[in-house]
Amino acid sequence: MLLNVIQTIAPDNYVAFTFFIGYIAMLAASVFFFVERGSVSDKWKMSLLVSALITGIAAVHYYYMRDYNLVTGDSPTFFRYVDWILTVPLMCVEFYLLTRLAGATKSLLWKLILASTWMLVCGYIGEAFNPGGIGSTSHSVTWGVLSTLGYLYILHSVWLGEVAKLSESSGSEVVKKGVRALAWFVLVGWAIYPIGYMCMDGGWLSGIMSPEKIDVWYNLADAINKIGFGLVVYSIAVAESSKDLAKS
Repeated sequence: MLLNVIQTIAPDNYVAFTFFIGYIAMLAASVFFFVERGSVSDKWKMSLLVSALITGIAAVHYYYMRDYNLVTGDSPTFFRYVDWILTVPLMCVEFYLLTRLAGATKSLLWKLILASTWMLVCGYIGEAFNPGGIGSTSHSVTWGVLSTLGYLYILHSVWLGEVAKLSESSGSEVVKKGVRALAWFVLVGWAIYPIGYMCMDGGWLSGIMSPEKIDVWYNLADAINKIGFGLVVYSIAVAESSKDLAKS
């Protein structure tokens, strides 16, 4: 079956190729994070499990998105947002898990989850349901602005707000640096998605990238953000576990 898929992908079909690479990379990362749970102390096992779930869920969706794109030639918008609605809130859960030892509460967890869900639901409505048709910008802009509100809330929380303050009070330089690295992912890595959104039909930047190029853009962003997020969490877990072992 794998051989048939490879034979189906034309040498110049870069979109399908990035779907295929994304699927393999996410699957490999998921196995790695799950296996490495055994190398960290108990209090960090949940963080690595969440990292494994993020990349594992993405791998499953990339498997279906790859096939959907090969069969139809269309952008798998629905499957992509189903993936994001599951994985992005889990990425926000990582901030809670990293700072709960410093006093993070369940209210912070739910605020981050709700903000990320709001961001994605608004983005999906703006991208998938445009009553004005191709070339209509009012719908995409309205829902894009609403989606951005959720993004800005998360961005503020991890750079200046509750998450940032908790990481500073954690007493761990590893956690501080790790949370700051994840905050950079939110600021730079997640900013890739609004750019892709604005390049769709009806967006402010429409015409800069074709739908095919937007898929390549999204695929590369997903691999960098989700695997990169997990690797930062993994480095924190390993470093903190080593400190715990030295104390015992």
